[in-house]
Amino acid sequence: MKLLLAREDVKPDQPDTSGRTPFSWAAKSGCGGVVKLLLERNDVNPDRPDNDGRTPLSWATLNWNEEVVKLLLEREEVSLDRPDIHGEPPCLLASRSRNPTIVKLFEARKAKARSAV
Repeated sequence: MKLLLAREDVKPDQPDTSGRTPFSWAAKSGCGGVVKLLLERNDVNPDRPDNDGRTPLSWATLNWNEEVVKLLLEREEVSLDRPDIHGEPPCLLASRSRNPTIVKLFEARKAKARSAV
């Protein structure tokens, strides 16, 4: 992955026909190492929605990828409230997941945001 990202002709934020980027695919698949590498770049949007309005956080949450959810929730630019075309934001997907670790990660992010105000 590092070799690919070092190439000038590789565009890591280029969407496919479904609007999904390599970052989105890595988040959905639970590839924490790839997500970390891509988060280090300035040319990758970690909150970019696909054609259905699903963000990498939505995909990671839906697939119970706890490591990736944690990485994404550490980023202020990643929204918990951006709804997809079904009107479902990542925070709703987290509550529906019934995954206690993911729910706690979202609650911690919300608490941090409230204390910052």
